[in-house]
Amino acid sequence: MEIGARWGGGAVRLGVDIGGTFTDLVAVAADGAIAVRKVATTPEDPAVGMFRAIEPLPGPVELLVHGTTIATNALLERRGARVVLVTTRGFEDLLWLRRQDRAALYDLTRDHAPPLVARTDVLGLAERMGPAGVQEPLSDVEVARVVAAVQALAPESVAVALLFAFRHPEHERRLAAALRGALADVPVAASHEVLPVFREFERFSTTTVEAYLRPKVSSYLARLEREARSRIGTLRIMTSTGGTLAPPAAACRAAALALSGPAGGVVGAQLVGAAVGLSELLTLDMGGTSADASLVTGGTAVHEGGGAVAGIPLALPSILIETVSAGGGSIARLDEGGALKVGPQSAGAVPGPACYGRGGTRPTVTDACLALGWLDAATPLADELRLDAGAAERAVAALGDAAGSDPTAIACGIVAVASAVMARALRRVSVARGLDPRRMALVAFGGAGPLFGCALADALGMRTLVIPPHPGVLSALGLAAAAERVDVLASFHRELDGLQPTDIGRAFSPLLRDGSEQLPGAALWRYVDCRFVGQGYELTIPVATNNPRLIRDAFLAAHKERLGHEGVGRPVELVNLRVVAVRESPLPQLAGNAGTRRTTAKSRGRRAVVPGTGRKRVTASLWALDDLAAGVTLDGPAILAGRDATALIESGWRGTVHESGAIVVERV
Repeated sequence: MEIGARWGGGAVRLGVDIGGTFTDLVAVAADGAIAVRKVATTPEDPAVGMFRAIEPLPGPVELLVHGTTIATNALLERRGARVVLVTTRGFEDLLWLRRQDRAALYDLTRDHAPPLVARTDVLGLAERMGPAGVQEPLSDVEVARVVAAVQALAPESVAVALLFAFRHPEHERRLAAALRGALADVPVAASHEVLPVFREFERFSTTTVEAYLRPKVSSYLARLEREARSRIGTLRIMTSTGGTLAPPAAACRAAALALSGPAGGVVGAQLVGAAVGLSELLTLDMGGTSADASLVTGGTAVHEGGGAVAGIPLALPSILIETVSAGGGSIARLDEGGALKVGPQSAGAVPGPACYGRGGTRPTVTDACLALGWLDAATPLADELRLDAGAAERAVAALGDAAGSDPTAIACGIVAVASAVMARALRRVSVARGLDPRRMALVAFGGAGPLFGCALADALGMRTLVIPPHPGVLSALGLAAAAERVDVLASFHRELDGLQPTDIGRAFSPLLRDGSEQLPGAALWRYVDCRFVGQGYELTIPVATNNPRLIRDAFLAAHKERLGHEGVGRPVELVNLRVVAVRESPLPQLAGNAGTRRTTAKSRGRRAVVPGTGRKRVTASLWALDDLAAGVTLDGPAILAGRDATALIESGWRGTVHESGAIVVERV
């Protein structure tokens, strides 16, 4: 429901997700009641759209959790700070040398994304740490020389990443302190603070990302906190791990915000899965600019210790998310060979798809959906934005003239290409990890996701689809329900066979203490990264013991489940230690909440639509998505129009409305 409608007021928790096209807000009252609002994003200043969404609230805001794309957009658009990188002399070219792998295995013309720092802004420091400690001392004269050289370059931010600083940070600590003293207004990111684990390239790259983003992120959060102080009790920021941080802490962990908004969607999908009794989920969040695929297994989001954003390696803990350029605003075009492509360019919020009537003329996925009859031109999307069916048809027809096809066929082609792109992303987070999607349910959400749910489930051989309540703002709901979380990690590098329980206990002690200090009263969870000696990658496993034998058994079981073998007796190495401090938040009560307000049990009409397969037009029943009563059965084809999203149930599928307001759709 819209904020203000049947809303009792009182202190509320808010989740606000600022996307590339729309800003979504979910307000959760103390009794679990939920209100939603969707407004257009203001690209020139995202905070303007956020406060516009908050304005109608009748009562005080106890907590606002904000998911932001400011870090992601800065990386995508290359609009971060000018960084000077200081590293050990002789390793100035490491960011360019990378790991000597190809950007695309079979494409010899593809290049990696260039580093975020110019080669002329990389300085070598005369010092050297090795595995056992100092190999070349760092003199006071050398520190003074490098500080002066950095000052002469007049950077906006500084990154310090020295060899073996993850194990022996003394040299890095000295230099960082000297730089902070000499450049009082310039942020300095040191690798032993950002990512204290081994692998120089990933550590150097992640530290550079932190330095690149920190000025922009910290100034945005400081301004946001000032503006929010008069209206909001507490402001917290979503991170890529699916947990939240206070703004000052988030400002010092700018790189950890790279997947802030998408992580909220996965948390929301967990809530919906728990409400309908499903724990094995593939999730697909299709918004206006992109689509994000993720995985929930055992009722818990899958995390990973590294990845890349905009082609830049980023080795911080994060929820597993595969992002592709297949949003509602993704622009369709013909490539040089005449093949139909969708994305990566997006119409965004301004001018938006042609059907928005804001000056856009190029055909997008949203225009194609409208041309096929999936969307209703009379139903507003956000901010009373009504769609122009004529403009959508003209944009699609213009592309059809170039392709020599009729407009309906072109529209079907656009949605088919977008579906194929999203299906590949879903396979990468499931099949590529050894998981069978046919044994899972697909949760499709975002403003456009529920339109493509049946087609994507068919593409992966899945038989169950879940359409959440208020699917267009599920990411914001996940933000409102997100726990406070801090991740602490350290490198270890010891073979398990040579360890005693006391060795592992002593190694974990400072991490546990650090987690407790950063988040008092939090539950502390311990994890280890293990691998077979000589292996090039690790598996992260939870541990509740210091016993090396039990840790080895847990690793072997995880390795067999994930990779199909147990290493035929090879020794196991404990590589990194991790502690996650979590303080849970009150969860909105989906079960029963929506059912008490939903009373519609009858279709409100019928409309001719064209299936995505391109077959002849069929007649679909029309339903009010937000008002469906629990127990109602919906046979496809059916169009479910809501205030924040529209869903399509295709022929051969049947949906049943759950008491939570979610719709569980099964293949028949």
